[in-house]
Amino acid sequence: MPLFEMPFEQMKEYLGINPVPSDFDAYWQRALDEMAATDPDIEIRKSTFETSFAECFDLFFTGVRGARIHAQYVKPIRASVPHPAIVQFHGYKGNAGDWVDKLPFAAEGFSVFAMDCRGQGGSSEDIGGVKGNTLHGHIIRGLDDEPDNLLFRHIFLDTVELVHLAKSFDEVDEARIGVTGVSQGGALTVACASLAPEINRLAPCYPFLSDYMRVWQMDLAKAAYEELTEYFRRFDPRHEREQEVFTTLGYIDIKNLAGRIRGKVLWGTALMDMVCPPSSQFAAYNRITAEKNMVIYPDFGHETLPGFRDTVLEFMRQMANR
Repeated sequence: MPLFEMPFEQMKEYLGINPVPSDFDAYWQRALDEMAATDPDIEIRKSTFETSFAECFDLFFTGVRGARIHAQYVKPIRASVPHPAIVQFHGYKGNAGDWVDKLPFAAEGFSVFAMDCRGQGGSSEDIGGVKGNTLHGHIIRGLDDEPDNLLFRHIFLDTVELVHLAKSFDEVDEARIGVTGVSQGGALTVACASLAPEINRLAPCYPFLSDYMRVWQMDLAKAAYEELTEYFRRFDPRHEREQEVFTTLGYIDIKNLAGRIRGKVLWGTALMDMVCPPSSQFAAYNRITAEKNMVIYPDFGHETLPGFRDTVLEFMRQMANR
């Protein structure tokens, strides 16, 4: 293992150190109840982008607290009905990407849904005071408010709502839904499959938002996690509230959710990743009791992992062909 990490054998048993709030289960049940009571008010618009084998649409729905969420929706033209679906999540501050990114799955007979996270680089709203993007500071957004107002709570719920909407489409087989994403998208994949355990398969790649205290103690609260350092420097320079802060972040820590997963898991990890350190990922992975497999890249960091996207496609095709 690289010098910045714990020994690999220890990592395979590691369960994390970030606190779990005492009311964690009640917190997420209350959140799911709020989502269930929200009218999604779905709108679907035909996209100007076209292919010969799939129709492309912009899908909008209302998430918790009234934000309008955007997703790309690709529907294969000649696929059997009902057919499987894939839900995709993007990296931090990004967006759902180009339409062409969804076409390999559509060509295999999947409907594809790709969500823009609220307030980031796409078209979804963050209406916590302003409309439009807020782009940065999402981990700590709401940290000095009630825990029910944490921004990532709302984003986690948006992922679940999108899965529920996908299941409601006549062409989609609700028993064959997979979710996938990289970095933040990997974290949302884990959170979504935890809060919607009926998801059949999930394929996260080096997920973000796990074991915050471990990341901070490793002095890796930089890059994607830089907000943690900024928060303490600006609002708690003596760390007098350190335990409180990390406990509150525990509500949106994917390691505390991962034990709920029931779908089959394919997890990609790079052992030289100093953005989302491997031990923080193992803290979540080791809590999963469902069938799982980790694909490890020893010499790679937070970058494209050769062949992993091909592996994900084959993994999801196995669901489609069952």
